[in-house]
Amino acid sequence: MERFDENDIQYQKARRYVEKLRGFYAHLFVYIAVNVMIVFYNYSHLKPGESYFEFKNFFTLTFWGVGLLAHAATVFLSKNGYLQNWEEKKIRELMEKEKKNL
Repeated sequence: MERFDENDIQYQKARRYVEKLRGFYAHLFVYIAVNVMIVFYNYSHLKPGESYFEFKNFFTLTFWGVGLLAHAATVFLSKNGYLQNWEEKKIRELMEKEKKNL
């Protein structure tokens, strides 16, 4: 197995991306598991003749789903460079500001 230099910038970027990806997959797994349990609970507690397709049964699924999409956007859109460029620009800006204060 090849060993990587942990001080290498490319290695650090790749490692940071893998950590973000792992966090997203964990978020996705919990989202699916919890929502399956909620669907099962809601379905098993329906009153006779009551339809499952009501907003209250999709509340968590919908709003947590929006949060999950935002998480996905930060993970996968950062790969295209926009967020990464913004981060690097902000780091440089903060470092220059720190140099001026010294």
